[in-house]
Amino acid sequence: MACIVLAGVLLLCCPGAFALDPALDVSQYAHTAWKVREGFFKSGISSIAQTPDGYLWLGTDFGLLRFDGVRAVAWQPPPGQHLPSDSILRLLVTRDGTLWVGTINGLASWKDGKLTQYAELDGRYIYALLEDREGALWASGFAAPIGKLCAIRKSSVQCYGDDGVLGPGVFNLYEDSKGNLWAGVKDGLWRWRPGPPKFYSLPGNTNGIQALGEDADGTLLVGWKGGIYRFVDGKTEAYSLPGLTRQFSAKRMLRDRDGGLWIGTIGQGLVHVHQGRTDVFTQSESLSADQCAVLFQDREGTIWAGTFGGLDRFRDFAAATFTVKQGLLDDVVTFALADKDGSIWLATVAGLNRWTNRQMASFGKRNGKLNGHIPHSLSLFQDSRGRIWVATVKGGGYLDNDRFTPVNGVPGGPVHGIAEDTAGSLWIANQLEGLLHLVGDRLTEQIPWTGLGHKDNVSALIADPAQGGL
Repeated sequence: MACIVLAGVLLLCCPGAFALDPALDVSQYAHTAWKVREGFFKSGISSIAQTPDGYLWLGTDFGLLRFDGVRAVAWQPPPGQHLPSDSILRLLVTRDGTLWVGTINGLASWKDGKLTQYAELDGRYIYALLEDREGALWASGFAAPIGKLCAIRKSSVQCYGDDGVLGPGVFNLYEDSKGNLWAGVKDGLWRWRPGPPKFYSLPGNTNGIQALGEDADGTLLVGWKGGIYRFVDGKTEAYSLPGLTRQFSAKRMLRDRDGGLWIGTIGQGLVHVHQGRTDVFTQSESLSADQCAVLFQDREGTIWAGTFGGLDRFRDFAAATFTVKQGLLDDVVTFALADKDGSIWLATVAGLNRWTNRQMASFGKRNGKLNGHIPHSLSLFQDSRGRIWVATVKGGGYLDNDRFTPVNGVPGGPVHGIAEDTAGSLWIANQLEGLLHLVGDRLTEQIPWTGLGHKDNVSALIADPAQGGL
């Protein structure tokens, strides 16, 4: 019970507690999934909203749920009031705290204990809800063959589309940073405001234009033809997704407050674009399902994804984990060294990595940066000249300006310690060959462990700055 109370307190009362580090991949965030198949919900999650009291509201095929971060409780309207349908398609909380509920049979709003329905949208699928910068609520009423787009301002409702111009209706709405209101329909895109509405033909999407978002420079982004496109002056240009070559069908887009772009797809999971990288998170990596219907960032900065299989949450760990997905040559890291320039050197069983400026560089056999030498090190060392010393299977050497130089006579094998004495000499503890002494990059002495009076090898070295030696 204490854990449940604590989780509720964290969700409701801790602004900024879980802001996301934009340098990380999705797999590096703390991930929790509440899955349909595990009994948390009766169906997938179609929409997510957050009311001023901190609770999340979840739309499902079997009703509206209120979620506190641990438990989802079915919401029931007061006696004598009811929703148009229990099958929820879209949720939105407007700036005045009103919860708007779009269903497969019409639209309702919940405010101060009162549920209000809107007759203009009765019997229609409410596929999109949006509050514009002027405070108007826009709702898409989808129906074959003629759909509606309605603007609700206080007590007035004004609807468009009776002339059939919208076809069966609008799939999604987006207001960009310039104040343009965009509406995605079956075969294209409408710029609905400002000025007279204008249509742009974008045919080819079986389920119409659904994913709408914005690039960092304010350019509209559109999910279309197996990817994401920039939409500039009525023309499309491919949006770069570094490292991603396969096509996907985009369902939703979200630009988080840290600049990351999240793309929910139908069948390919989550695509995440951040700081020049693209990573993908799928059901095989514990996403509740590969069909992502909704993306939402709450006021604490946490990212929520509603899928056909449940609900997923992403937030920062106290410590991030780096794996081969982030560019490590191997997940087994034997040593880490902080360079004087602020970068981090990582010794793995397959080679060296260097983490600098949020980028991972590799120094291994595959890229030739170690001249074919295979790293075999439990220790790295930076000498007074700034060189990085590395032990390899063939022998020892150092990296200087990213170029590896082997030192003649230094045997290969595991190294458990490297130290530099006050005279500038280097000492290397080689597990198999004993204590090695280098002067001026030349091996001058090799002392077996038995020569020090021990049968076992040294496990650590440290220089003595007061008296010299080790």
